[in-house]
Amino acid sequence: MNEDINLLDYIRNVPDWPKKGIQFKDITTLCQDPLAFKVAVDRIVEHYMDKGITKVAAIEARGYVFGGVIAYLLNAGFVLIRKKGKLPWQCYEAVYELEYGTDSIEMHTDAVEKGEKVLLFDDLLATGGTAKAAASLIEKSGADVAGVCFVIELTGSLHGRDQLTDYDILSLIEIPVEE
Repeated sequence: MNEDINLLDYIRNVPDWPKKGIQFKDITTLCQDPLAFKVAVDRIVEHYMDKGITKVAAIEARGYVFGGVIAYLLNAGFVLIRKKGKLPWQCYEAVYELEYGTDSIEMHTDAVEKGEKVLLFDDLLATGGTAKAAASLIEKSGADVAGVCFVIELTGSLHGRDQLTDYDILSLIEIPVEE
């Protein structure tokens, strides 16, 4: 029964949010449904169960909803990746390009150790800039990015997957974006 569930049915489309022209893909509706949330987490865990994952790193904020659960089920530690200035200890920083300008994220310098296998999670893959920056933080620590996973991947004109060709990528839902 769980194999037949279509997770896309649990994603809410919010037009013109956070700004006009954006079609925001809201995963909170998926998280609110116990079966859909369980199926999504189980599919990720099943894919990475035998990969030797020692840590799961998640990008704030929606990434934390899944990341902690995935880490628990993989018997792995959990690492927070946050916007600059939000973590209270020494951090590595990665700057990445946005459509208009730049942004940065950080991870504690002691969050992962050399040789660890880290699974990176975020809720959505669009252009790939945030995920690529997060992967660079993990690699700066000497750890290996064992996989990068998302609930949703926007395919087509955004080419986010092209930023992450060095990694095992899992997307539970693919949504085409027009040119």
